[in-house]
Amino acid sequence: MEILQNIEQSIICIQNQNVIIDSDVARLYGVETKRINEAVKNNPEKFPDGYIIELSEYEWKQLKSNISTSIKGGKVKIPKAFTEKGLYMLATILKSPQATETTLAIVETFAKIRELQRNVQTLSQTHDEQTKKEIMQKTGTIINQLFDNDMNYNESETTIEINFAVLKLKHTIKGKK
Repeated sequence: MEILQNIEQSIICIQNQNVIIDSDVARLYGVETKRINEAVKNNPEKFPDGYIIELSEYEWKQLKSNISTSIKGGKVKIPKAFTEKGLYMLATILKSPQATETTLAIVETFAKIRELQRNVQTLSQTHDEQTKKEIMQKTGTIINQLFDNDMNYNESETTIEINFAVLKLKHTIKGKK
């Protein structure tokens, strides 16, 4: 469960895509960032357009200001941002038990995120109350799977509000004392 939480915390949105930056990928796979970048440099045919996002200077500055606590050591080079496809391809290069375990967790996490996105989209298009209730229950289960950190809790409540183009998601967990 810890690997899953680390992956969830590492996923950020850049250019409207869910990505993980190279230093976080390295941490998840248990290697140095330079090993990740060497793998990309030595296997360019495995990373066509859309597999890695090159951040602009502006995006890099924004990223540093938004999550400066997770970027340690004052990273100077603009990082690579791996899309889901790029992470899969990287997994074919990095061979270790930790890389395999991490890759499986990445696959599961991205699949849950896609399912959550589909549910939210379907929810906004459905008018039948019973269908909405079923979708809400499925969505709540997915959210619990994504955010469950093995804590003991009495109850969990998920509220999804959709106002045309705006989605508001609220997930409350009431823990045991």
